[in-house]
Amino acid sequence: MNPAPRVERKQVKAMDYEAFFEKSVQAIKSEDRYRIFADLERQRGNYPHAVNRRGGQTEDVVVWCSNDYLGQGQNPIVLEALIEAAERLGCGSGGTRNISGTTHLHVLLEEELAALHNKEAALLFTSGYVSNDAAISTIAQLMPDCVILSDAWNHASMIAGIRHSGCEKKIYNHCDMAHLESLLKDIDPDRPKLIAFESVYSMDGDISPIAEICDLADKYGAMTYIDEVHAVGLYGKTGGGITERDGLAHRLTVIEGTLAKGFGLVGGYITGSAALIDAVRSNAPGFIFTTTLPPPVIGGAIASVRYVREHNELREKHQERAAKLKQMVADAGLPLMESVTHIVPVMVGDPVLCKRATDMLLEDYNIYIQPINYPTVPKGTERLRITPTPFHTDELMEQLVAALVEVWQRLELKQAA
Repeated sequence: MNPAPRVERKQVKAMDYEAFFEKSVQAIKSEDRYRIFADLERQRGNYPHAVNRRGGQTEDVVVWCSNDYLGQGQNPIVLEALIEAAERLGCGSGGTRNISGTTHLHVLLEEELAALHNKEAALLFTSGYVSNDAAISTIAQLMPDCVILSDAWNHASMIAGIRHSGCEKKIYNHCDMAHLESLLKDIDPDRPKLIAFESVYSMDGDISPIAEICDLADKYGAMTYIDEVHAVGLYGKTGGGITERDGLAHRLTVIEGTLAKGFGLVGGYITGSAALIDAVRSNAPGFIFTTTLPPPVIGGAIASVRYVREHNELREKHQERAAKLKQMVADAGLPLMESVTHIVPVMVGDPVLCKRATDMLLEDYNIYIQPINYPTVPKGTERLRITPTPFHTDELMEQLVAALVEVWQRLELKQAA
């Protein structure tokens, strides 16, 4: 038997994979939107102060851009609950809830969140991003031929969920009810429809016309999905968000929220009817195949949700601080963007100058504010996004405004019109 003929193999040129990644980063740098993270170390009991580690040195800085809006990440009651849960149950959840990760604390927290929004049931996820992605995609997929109507300014997590659903989507102009209705009119009345939007849009501080959206949903037979992540804990008598404040929670099909902002921890959730929640629980890959939140986080979250629900004075103080800072910024002639919420946005309008302004604030004034550049906001609308909390004092506000005025003068930035 003759031996098999030898096959000559061509030498394959080694591919420079690293070049792809370097090119990507260089492109971001060339557009002046490369981000450098400050090395911060927050201090228990000293919120909103933190230690900034830079060049082998440490400096005390004041944080002005945290989403821990009520300082619950530093609440001694929350910390004690977190520690108690760790000591009693351990640190890990043991896996996905379908296998070994459900603890009684998960059940208690979901009951607490359902009650917060006056819904039948709730479901926990590892983050607000995951809850939006998993819930929107799953809900839409479960309804044959569903079409999703999405506000143009919706968060990336909602956009991801819409994309992953594979359903037809229609984007309506931000908070434009005439445009939304024109889109609804063109959809077959027999097709399932889901309107997805946010309550508080966190970069501008505006609020969706929720009642009007619900009216259109009723008129055209659509479901509603609202993202309340920048409102839960902060609005309403018990912190149920804008939907509670305005008495509209019962009109929303799904209310989504987070544990990472007003409640100061980490995690996301959805609330709705028992049937809808069970369907998402049983079908969403983002829930089924993800290790769940660990017991210490859940224990702390239960304490935080209960505390925030019972202490409306936190919300009142938070609103007072935001209103005062807005007035101080406006009185100083700085270009304050219109905001009806706790968000205090100050327009810069240039990515390079926005980064230089925040660098100056950190290096020369020990004030930490992250620049908000594209793709978080459209090009040409770069800004500082300031988030005062109940723990930012008058003295800290005076120092901030004085520093902003000096930076504006040094960089010759545009003043208020």
